[in-house]
Amino acid sequence: QVQLMESGGGLVQAGGSLRLSCVASGSIFKINAMGWYRQAPGKQRELVASITIGGSTNYLDSVKGRFTISRDNAKNRVFLQMTSLKPEDTAVYYCNADAIPSFGFSRQNYWGQGTQVTVSS
Repeated sequence: QVQLMESGGGLVQAGGSLRLSCVASGSIFKINAMGWYRQAPGKQRELVASITIGGSTNYLDSVKGRFTISRDNAKNRVFLQMTSLKPEDTAVYYCNADAIPSFGFSRQNYWGQGTQVTVSS
């Protein structure tokens, strides 16, 4: 199976920056798309940014121009650089990967346990 571990969350003032990291480990044959989701209290989980194995990216409209997703395919890592943070960015951020755990297995969706990002005003 594939395990995802996030790091880099924390408390930051509005206008500040944070960099989230996620590493995939375990039995990994191939990782396709990777992404970051977030869930604020009382709200549904939403896709913040995603990146394909070829590097194509997609962003939530409200974070365009402020957040940048990147990945290191050789090290099975994905990053989310967050700048100009706003209080409304406060949420638990989850790493997500669309991966094939072993040759011959079907692709599956994996989630990390989440990291808290809190932006104070």
